[in-house]
Amino acid sequence: MAWLLVIVAGLLETGFAVCLKLSHGFTRLWPTVAFAAFALGSFGLLTLALKKLDVGPAYAVWTGIGAAGTAIYGMVFLGDVVSTLKLVSISLVIIGVIGLQLSGSAH
Repeated sequence: MAWLLVIVAGLLETGFAVCLKLSHGFTRLWPTVAFAAFALGSFGLLTLALKKLDVGPAYAVWTGIGAAGTAIYGMVFLGDVVSTLKLVSISLVIIGVIGLQLSGSAH
C-alpha cells in the first residue's frame, strides 16, 4: 500500500509541475490553486508512505515519476521538443527508478 501512495504522489507531482508552468509565475488563479492542491496532495501522500518505506528508494520513485511524467506531458500536450535523446533519457530515469525501488525494502 505504501508504494501505491508513492506512485499516486509522483503522479500528483507531475500535476503540480505542469500547473506551476501554467500559472505563469502565480499570476493565473486556477492553475495556481491547482498547483497548491496537487503539491499538498503529493507531499502529504509521500509523507504517509515514508512511515513505512526507506527514504532513498521512495524519494527516487516519487521524483522519477514526477520528472518523467512532466517531461512526457510537456512533449504530448505543451509542445515541448521531442528528440531521441530526450526519450532515451526519460527511459533511463524510469529504469533507474525501478532499480532503486527493487533494491529498497519496506519495514
